Amino acid sequence: MATEKLIELKTDVSHSSLYNADLAPTTLEERNWSTYNFAALWVSMAHCIPTYMLSSGLIALGMDWKQAILTITLGNLIVLVPMLLNAHPGTKYGIPFPVLARASFGTFGANIPAILRAGVACGWFGINAFIGGTAVNNFFIALFPAWKTFGGDINIAGLSLPAMITFIGFLVMNILLVYKGMNSIRKFENWAAPLVLIMTFILLVWIVNEAHGFGPIFAETGKLDTWDKFLPVFVPSLTGMIGFWATLSLNIPDFTRFGKGQKEQMLGQAIGLPPTMTIFSIMGVVISSATIVVYGKAIWDPVDLLLQFSNPLVLAFSLFGIIVATLSVNIAANLVSPANDFSNIAPKHISFKTGVLITGVCAVLIMPWKLLSDPSMYIFNWLNVYSGFLGPIAAIMIADYFILRKTELNLEDLYKEQGEYSYTKGVNIMAVLALLVGVGAALIGKVVPSLSWLFDYAWFVGFGASFVSYIVLMKVMPEPVAVEETVTEK
Repeated sequence: MATEKLIELKTDVSHSSLYNADLAPTTLEERNWSTYNFAALWVSMAHCIPTYMLSSGLIALGMDWKQAILTITLGNLIVLVPMLLNAHPGTKYGIPFPVLARASFGTFGANIPAILRAGVACGWFGINAFIGGTAVNNFFIALFPAWKTFGGDINIAGLSLPAMITFIGFLVMNILLVYKGMNSIRKFENWAAPLVLIMTFILLVWIVNEAHGFGPIFAETGKLDTWDKFLPVFVPSLTGMIGFWATLSLNIPDFTRFGKGQKEQMLGQAIGLPPTMTIFSIMGVVISSATIVVYGKAIWDPVDLLLQFSNPLVLAFSLFGIIVATLSVNIAANLVSPANDFSNIAPKHISFKTGVLITGVCAVLIMPWKLLSDPSMYIFNWLNVYSGFLGPIAAIMIADYFILRKTELNLEDLYKEQGEYSYTKGVNIMAVLALLVGVGAALIGKVVPSLSWLFDYAWFVGFGASFVSYIVLMKVMPEPVAVEETVTEK
């Protein structure tokens, strides 16, 4: 949209309760993200500790290195499709995820997918903040051994006082960095991306040397040596791989709205997501397989593995790498989206920065250390359950934008209380019904044992059910569109 028209649009809707500067369409001057910026974004987000734990967790669950790499690669190729589809309107119209959701769910109903997405992001923010805080805690212990006993037997919600202090401290560090704005995030990701890869490569060289080469590592056969044993682990694990990035497949417009064009964001994401995720996961798989050879068991938590270093300086340097890796993914993937989502609830009262603070508080209350208690909890429960919510949301948004609207949106009406997207009191009932159908189909297997196979395919089942039901409902019983009343002079 031309700058003049965009200024006119902002003037026309600036009084609306659905508008604030953080949710407004980006200007041409703000669209400065190139192919490299998008690739660097994904390299930084993929090269993170949860990715490592995802791949190493598959080894801990019994897969061999080939089975784990196949599962991870296939999952990321699949999730790239909805990622690119939802990215398109962000670049075309310069709007963030919660504003885009207004087209399908309604100007008020958009808060439903926004809050669901924000809740997941709060969990992820807490997980990464805890991982980063643990690295900081061990970093302090390596430099100042007395730090480990600081506070004595004081225990807060299952964490020692030093662990809680470093967790909160790292969380605050994330918030302060995001407060500097999106451009600071772009700059941080640009240099953090290669550093994280280098640090992981150093860890890989060290553990392979400890295992006396690749031969003993690749000789490990895993426990899932038959199809009957492999399939029950593979299916929910594949769903978990997709669920891992199902969050970003929704709110990717929060980033692509800053793209110079469709070519830049599509090419950057295609280069940045599947290849780097696979490469980094291979490193995690090899490292975890090597720990079986070296230590007799799979160590799936990289912080636990790094504690095997006896040299304090080497340990401190390695933990610094984890701190950078965790910061790079957390600020991009887990703070930008929920901040926009919470702002969408009441744009005139909740700014982007206020949304960031709300995310931080929720991340503490979730107590993420409990989600990381074991790999089955992390992969089969956390990832699969929320994929059953996010798959249906992605399906509805994609069906609405590409199938029903043919990529054409009324940008101005996305910010109006009364307009094309206000439906029934701001809610598209058909979208809500389609969401319930998808979530119900995806998660019913969690409570009905005979239908457990549906839960194993939670993202796929939810996506398919909501995609079809939304199109059918909108064709058969379309929601009424409220049109702004015009007053004519007599």
